[in-house]
Amino acid sequence: MSNKESNSLGGAHIPEQKVGSEINASSTATSATTKEAISHYDVVKKRLLDVNNWFEFANLPVSSFKLFDHSCRVAERSAIEGDYIRIDIPGPGTKTVQGYYWVVVEAILEESSNYASVLTMRVRPSAHPLSDDQHTAHFLTDLASSTFQIKRSEAIVIAEQHGRNEIPNRDTPHTFDNLGNTVVGWSSKIGFSYPQWKGLVKGLVKP
Repeated sequence: MSNKESNSLGGAHIPEQKVGSEINASSTATSATTKEAISHYDVVKKRLLDVNNWFEFANLPVSSFKLFDHSCRVAERSAIEGDYIRIDIPGPGTKTVQGYYWVVVEAILEESSNYASVLTMRVRPSAHPLSDDQHTAHFLTDLASSTFQIKRSEAIVIAEQHGRNEIPNRDTPHTFDNLGNTVVGWSSKIGFSYPQWKGLVKGLVKP
């Protein structure tokens, strides 16, 4: 398989960039042999799905993450489709988010060939899963997505994060929430979120 064919594996699982801003972060680990890379790929996949320990893997300086099931009960396991991830960002948060930001795990997919493999986990801003308020509980609108991919091509393993269609969420019923989301959303837009995602992908793929 050519490098072009290997790199296209999983590409269809990343939403098209249409509006707002985008972000891309990646980190690579090269093994001595393909066999070692296959083993490391399996380790890195497990790290990606182990959301509750992202901080331990990456020593994230800003946010912490907690996994919840579809009924919003704490989930001490690997992520599955339909789960929620609660994001804690320093600061008081807004009234809509009740102190936290939320995303839903909308897709977990895996593809492989004789030469390459990729695991994709895509999340999207959501409403608070236990609130009657169905406005998006995130500083970005639900047009935004964050796609995490673990790839192996022969002896190389890559961890990637792709943010797409990132627009500040100004569609809440609370004026101060809209203002706060605009500030945080624009901070993300001008690059403050990149170090976090770079730290995560680097931590996931490290030997």
